[in-house]
Amino acid sequence: MNGSDTSKMGAGAAGAAYRPRIALTTYYQQASWGVWDTTAVVLPGTYVQAVVAAGGSPVLLPPVGTDTSVLDLVDGLIVVGGVDVDPASYNAEPHERTASQPERDDHDLALTRAALQKGLPLFAICRGAQILNVALGGDLIQHLPDVLPEADYQPAPGVFGQVEFTTTPGSLSAELLGQRAMAPVYHHQALDTLGAGLCVTARAADGTIEAVETTDGGWALGVQFHPEQNPDDLRLFEGFVAAARNHRTQAETSAG
Repeated sequence: MNGSDTSKMGAGAAGAAYRPRIALTTYYQQASWGVWDTTAVVLPGTYVQAVVAAGGSPVLLPPVGTDTSVLDLVDGLIVVGGVDVDPASYNAEPHERTASQPERDDHDLALTRAALQKGLPLFAICRGAQILNVALGGDLIQHLPDVLPEADYQPAPGVFGQVEFTTTPGSLSAELLGQRAMAPVYHHQALDTLGAGLCVTARAADGTIEAVETTDGGWALGVQFHPEQNPDDLRLFEGFVAAARNHRTQAETSAG
């Protein structure tokens, strides 16, 4: 095959060789590097490394100049972790421990809703799972220890804990992780009332929701834990990237 033929190969022709374009949400805040200390677009490198290791090509979306049509150019969306979701997004008064960035909420909510509408594979991590729930009309427990005093999912500032959870048979979570799994975790909030079209597919022993999925058959998974912090277990990222590759192949097939 000559170079001209190769350049015409799309996702469908290239198959597993195609590296799906994976959009990731980001932070936009004060940051320091070298001699600089200024506002910057920030994303922990573990997310990018996990996407690349799983076979994807990362595309970063800062929460500035939001344009949901950019999702037409990618094959999947990851909504990453970060600060608390603004309680105003689900008609609640803020808890004294709640800290939010409403501009980022608007960005993440818009992208999440657009991805769901387009049927774009969606992987929502920690805060991202909370965004997914709120986007569909659900709400949150603003400070989990108020409800479960024994809950210890944020052991110390900047220190990840570990959570063990059980998955629901027949779910994406079970398909990718098996009946039981453990993962790094860092959160003080949690999903409460589920949004429309979501179902719980993993719980910790204390009842905390650890994973949710949509019930319409599309690939949309929200996890309360942080799989990107475990580079030795990329099963969720690999499953997501495979879904993104399939999405591109199906789109090319439909386009003729």
